[in-house]
Amino acid sequence: MISLGSLIQPWRKHRILVSVMAIIAYALITGQTASLSRSQGMDALQSRAHADLNRYILSLQQKLDRYNKLPSLLSTHSLLHDALKNPDSAAARSAANVYLEYVTNTVEAADVYLMDKEGTTAAASNWAEPRSFVGQNYSFRPYFQDAIVGKPGRYFALGTMSQRRGYYFSYPVTVRDEILGVVVVKIDLNEIESDWSDPNRHILVTDEDGVVFISTEEDWKFRTLHPLSPQDMQRIVESLRYGDRELHALEIVERKRRDDGSQLITLIDGKRIDNAALDGIAATQYLMQSRMMADSGLNVVILASTREVSRQVFNAVILASFVYVAVGLLVMFLMARDRIKRERERFKQQRTEALEENEARIRAIIDNTQAGLITLDAQGRIESFNTTAERLFRYDEENIREQYFSILVGYQDRRVCWDHITAADEERPQELFIEASGCRQDGSLFPIELVIGQMRVAGVNRFIVTIHDITERKLYEQELQQARDELESRVESRTADLTRANEKLLEEVTQHRNTQNELIQTAKLAVLGQMSAGINHELNQPLTAIRAYADNARAFLGMGKTEVAASNLDEIGGLTERMAKIIHPLKEFSRKSSGQPEPVCLQAVRDGAMSIMYGRLSKQGAEISWPEDLSRIYVMADMVRLEQVMVNLISNALQAMEEVERKRIEISLQQQEESLIIRVRDYGPGIPSSELGRVFEPFFTTKQAGQGLGLGLSISHRIIENLNGRLSVENHRDGGAIFIIELPLAQVAGIE
Repeated sequence: MISLGSLIQPWRKHRILVSVMAIIAYALITGQTASLSRSQGMDALQSRAHADLNRYILSLQQKLDRYNKLPSLLSTHSLLHDALKNPDSAAARSAANVYLEYVTNTVEAADVYLMDKEGTTAAASNWAEPRSFVGQNYSFRPYFQDAIVGKPGRYFALGTMSQRRGYYFSYPVTVRDEILGVVVVKIDLNEIESDWSDPNRHILVTDEDGVVFISTEEDWKFRTLHPLSPQDMQRIVESLRYGDRELHALEIVERKRRDDGSQLITLIDGKRIDNAALDGIAATQYLMQSRMMADSGLNVVILASTREVSRQVFNAVILASFVYVAVGLLVMFLMARDRIKRERERFKQQRTEALEENEARIRAIIDNTQAGLITLDAQGRIESFNTTAERLFRYDEENIREQYFSILVGYQDRRVCWDHITAADEERPQELFIEASGCRQDGSLFPIELVIGQMRVAGVNRFIVTIHDITERKLYEQELQQARDELESRVESRTADLTRANEKLLEEVTQHRNTQNELIQTAKLAVLGQMSAGINHELNQPLTAIRAYADNARAFLGMGKTEVAASNLDEIGGLTERMAKIIHPLKEFSRKSSGQPEPVCLQAVRDGAMSIMYGRLSKQGAEISWPEDLSRIYVMADMVRLEQVMVNLISNALQAMEEVERKRIEISLQQQEESLIIRVRDYGPGIPSSELGRVFEPFFTTKQAGQGLGLGLSISHRIIENLNGRLSVENHRDGGAIFIIELPLAQVAGIE
């Protein structure tokens, strides 16, 4: 039998070598343990922070979506139209003020106000307060500048009067295709920060320049994630976006990008005093993740402190050291048995407490989520059931635990779920995402969105099921499908009519090939036939809205709410007027003209051509630029024929740029003593030099078969000649073709 003394004697002879090897082994073990522990801890921290980031983004998006459509709805109200059309009417302004105050109180917005075309506030919900916006000019705000040109605006800034942070939604107020002003809804974002209280997580929301305007850390507000250039700083100061705040960058002394896209940053925080720091300033390390919110220009950033990971690494190193020492002390276990036992008991207690704390935290997260969460064991039996799931399925957790998950799903969907749960690990996808029927305790079914994900706990497979109730979405889809079917029926009927009309037009073109006026009229009707799909698209939204308002009016009449029903009927009337406006330019375009030159305003020509070509331009994503102040320029021409020429040139430009990624059309003017030159340039491949002299010949075309007869440019050339003008073409030196129209200027009284 080997004695303890026989083992100790060789160790004493080589104790220096053994000690050195023990130290080296200890360093390798603890170093590897620290590396693995830190890697696992950082992955877990990234996963938790990512989930927190998604939850916060969802909360912020829901708050913004609550007010997103409000400005466009307010822009149709007659009281706001009256206030803008009658700026000198005190009664109109007073009615608008009272209405905006009522809207603000109803939707719990911060402020709602109305601005004229110059950016001056004509009416506001705070008209009776000392900080009233009435009379203030906000034309310098980007949300006004976006809306006044016809686009919905979004913007964040400090209020110039209240100095409170706010998010602004703006929308143009349009009457008869004329923008009279802008309506703005401001919401207060101060309350958002109170929804987050985790001391180990910091939430930042920045604008497109990286300026922090929402933060759970007070000292980080109005700081920047990166130093701003002098040009950007000057632009922000001139916009008064943040008042007189000095925008200093956060003191990030180190950045390190990780493989998952997140960053490890070291941030100097002046509020935390570190006794070990010589200058009294602590540098804290955070895991930073960010994501842009769609359609808002906001970037949401989460900073998760790595102190928890450092503690985990420290604990892991301590554990590895303990095991190492325990193995080393095994030789002398007779002397240290009691001590080792006590250490093991203490470690077991720490593990138990950590597991209990972690389980409690996870349970709190599950119970407070907005989705139904259900955890299953490897056999598909229910282990936990959060409160949202109890509300959806009307089961108590105690009553349904240990039941198979399939009782919560309709019969037709059980096979898919069960196949996923029982599949082999190597064959099972990471997640199963389906739309299914949920089965409540009383047997009633309701539509749900179901996600089954796999997780591994303590080496055993588990499943987590996420449930979303999509009843409202399904009802909306049914209504939308019904409206789409009705519209398709109308489109088919209209298409048949247009087909018959096109066949008749082709017959007339054949019969009257040598008649100039009939060719011109036929070409216009052919353009109208091509525009039919765009017009049907434009009529889709009003038709859907009319259906919704009619259904609501019927419901309100049934409840005796005649005033609300009357308001819906008024909205229906406004939508029918909008449909009439959509169709009117086509009726004007299709009529025959007298052919006699008369003073024609280029603004009217521009409006008519854009009304006809709007659908094609939008569908192809083409940009078109017109000169400014066209309302002061008149030429001697025929309104309908000149409008037809512009439509034909724009249509040809679009066809020439079909293979071009960015489609642009530029229209420019050059005024001479007695004539005006109009240039229409596209950014296509241009016209071959050998064919420049033939583009105005009848039936000559470079288009593919079925895209035209080659009469458009010939007719346009003849129209301009009959108007005592000239139409020519050339290639631009940088690419693309330029069509040049020269017409006599008209002298109109009152116009210089």
